[in-house]
Amino acid sequence: MAETIPPKCLESYNRLVEESALFERKGKTTPYTSLNGHMSSFLAKDGSMGIRLSPEDRESFISTYNSRLMEQHGRIMKDFVYVSSELIHQTNDLLPFMQKSHDYIATLKPKPSKKKK
Repeated sequence: MAETIPPKCLESYNRLVEESALFERKGKTTPYTSLNGHMSSFLAKDGSMGIRLSPEDRESFISTYNSRLMEQHGRIMKDFVYVSSELIHQTNDLLPFMQKSHDYIATLKPKPSKKKK
């Protein structure tokens, strides 16, 4: 049986993306946001979330929320912090980090589109 995202976590992620008004939610099975071809956040199957942050903001997030770098499929995602399935419901705490993610990604060189014309 395929693992599905806990509905309350999906609801909180959708609300966070909507309230940030910085990104459009994408993805059918794995919800995510992106800017200029760079993923900025995503929701994992277990209800945890990853947010891409600058090195300084990653350190701040990790120390403030006793967090760590995000791990997916046995691989550390060095630019992403782990947002627990409990913390994801604290929209007001996470909104500033969505802004920080947006600001950081805006400094990265845009990736070319892979869509065929």
